[in-house]
Amino acid sequence: MAAQDGNEVAGMEAEVTQKVPEVPCEAAGQEDAAGTEQASLTDGESTSAQPAAVSNGEESEEGKEMVEVKIIWNKNKYDLKIPLDGTGAKLKEKIHTLTGLPPAMQKVMYKGLLPEDKTLREIKVTNGAKIMVVGSTINDVLAVNTPKEVIQQEVKAEENKKEPLCRQKQHRKVLDKGKPDDVMPSIKGAKERLPTVPLSGMYNKSGGKVRLTFKLEQDQLWIGTKERTEKIPMGSIKNVVTEPIEGHEDYHMMAFQLGPTEASQYWVYWVPTQFVDAIKDTVLGKWQYF
Repeated sequence: MAAQDGNEVAGMEAEVTQKVPEVPCEAAGQEDAAGTEQASLTDGESTSAQPAAVSNGEESEEGKEMVEVKIIWNKNKYDLKIPLDGTGAKLKEKIHTLTGLPPAMQKVMYKGLLPEDKTLREIKVTNGAKIMVVGSTINDVLAVNTPKEVIQQEVKAEENKKEPLCRQKQHRKVLDKGKPDDVMPSIKGAKERLPTVPLSGMYNKSGGKVRLTFKLEQDQLWIGTKERTEKIPMGSIKNVVTEPIEGHEDYHMMAFQLGPTEASQYWVYWVPTQFVDAIKDTVLGKWQYF
């Protein structure tokens, strides 16, 4: 009987021993659940915080007041949109992207030289403003830096190409007709006043006969041909070009420039040399022979 009671007691103790751990397991389960729930809440908070950080990074230009300007460089025009609170240095970086012109080689002009440390708002840049840029790319600079000797050779070669006017084809066709029989006699090495009678017997560019009459009282040069007489105000003649005729240095070929370009030159051939300086001084208003 005592043995039986002993076994029952032992069985009850074992039962109690087995049931006791159940309570910590449930508590542990609850703690684990609470920990998991807390971790998930923590993760949720960190997840919701991440988009805020990303949106802050995207505020570089969005939401900022922008200004639209026109960049003009090397005859090219570029439309550019830039924050109004951006500095001149930032603008130069944008220009570099557009043109390939390094900031250090840029001279940016807007109401004077644009300062790098001030904002576009501070210097009062408005929409549609034209910003001028001066400068050369590195390739342009290298292309310009030609050795001095090469430049001198090119200039000399160009000068050698220039032949006397009397050898040029456009004048040669007139001069090849020879000296007119009725041209006024020349006096080589002499300088005379203009004659009181017209200078006649000369040729014009078309090979026709031409005479020159200097109407000093009217301040006019009359250029007469068989067809008509042109009355030219002295003040409208821009320049006078002369050159001795090769092989006949006592006569000159002479051009009166009647307009802004050389295309307006009126050529006269076989002008007696003694009247050349007097004609130039009279037409150009020097009047030293009168």
